[in-house]
Amino acid sequence: MSAGTVVLVGCGQMGAAMLRGWLARGAAEAFHVVEPAGVPPALAASPGVSAYRSAADLAANLAPDAVVFAIKPQIADQVVPDYRRFARPQTVFMSIAAGKTIAGLARHLGDAAIVRVMPNTPAAIGRAISVACANGRVSAAQRELCDGLLAAIGESTWVADEALMDAVTAVSGSGPAYVFLLIETLAAAGEKAGLPADLALRLAEATVAGSGELARQSADTPARLREAVTSPGGTTRAALDVLMAETGLAELMDRAVAAATRRSRELAS
Repeated sequence: MSAGTVVLVGCGQMGAAMLRGWLARGAAEAFHVVEPAGVPPALAASPGVSAYRSAADLAANLAPDAVVFAIKPQIADQVVPDYRRFARPQTVFMSIAAGKTIAGLARHLGDAAIVRVMPNTPAAIGRAISVACANGRVSAAQRELCDGLLAAIGESTWVADEALMDAVTAVSGSGPAYVFLLIETLAAAGEKAGLPADLALRLAEATVAGSGELARQSADTPARLREAVTSPGGTTRAALDVLMAETGLAELMDRAVAAATRRSRELAS
């Protein structure tokens, strides 16, 4: 379902990625983009896009189908109240501010239809995975509209229990950083083993990308795919004996996800 008018609040890395996807897919007839630092010129010049520096610059009679907050959670309490004037049954508010709860947003927006979303940075290439949670005022048509907006940056799914969003944030929201760290450390280890730096990085990037795509397309579980690469007494087994030790990767990942989950809860309000 396409929208008539979308207000996008924030046009940083994630907001710009979403807007590029929306424009490519024709997700709405008109986009009103509010970014104090200025909308990137190429996007501001796109057909259907109107750029503003503040909420006060938006027309008083504007009646958007969706208002999307692509802002940092630390400024949400200062920014969101400026958009309460758009709260009406026909408008859905969608927030991607990490940790900001539906109840916290409702304190600023009143009796509004609110959807909390956690996307991730592969949105920049249309490969995000977004998880959404709605309050009871969001209609089926508004869910469909949100699905259409999120489809422009990748795939999406819904959860009914908002308490799951902190763990979602820790796994998929923060997860790209874990994968980038894997590439970084794998390349560095290859360089220490004697590979030229550029070759080590190319091998690490291609291996992670290819393995991730294989895991997506294969009917086998990740564990089965790992076992298929591992020969008894071979090189992979020698490496996995280190990574799968008691204090190895699994224990580190448990601690990392737990830490990110706690921080997401701390940011909630």
